[in-house]
Amino acid sequence: MSATFIFLMVILKLPIFALFYIVWWAVQAKPEPEPVTGEDGGTKRPINPRPRHPRHPRPALPRNPRRGPHGAQRVPAPARTRTVVARARSVERRS
Repeated sequence: MSATFIFLMVILKLPIFALFYIVWWAVQAKPEPEPVTGEDGGTKRPINPRPRHPRHPRPALPRNPRRGPHGAQRVPAPARTRTVVARARSVERRS
């Protein structure tokens, strides 16, 4: 047996046993009786029928420009460009 085995099998089990004890203690506890008072348990502030900040509908998004017979022509595509591929220089080897 090594110290690692003892640590894993004994020390790391302590939190599990503590959890079991806390759960057992909570199940065995008896509820405290509520104090009896003359209140009916209602709210302490008046109910406001209107919210503080009324919600407004979001404004509509701007429409795209119309295309076709009733609008401007479609925007032309940008000009195409050719890319130049650089070639590697040949290296001469001396023997």
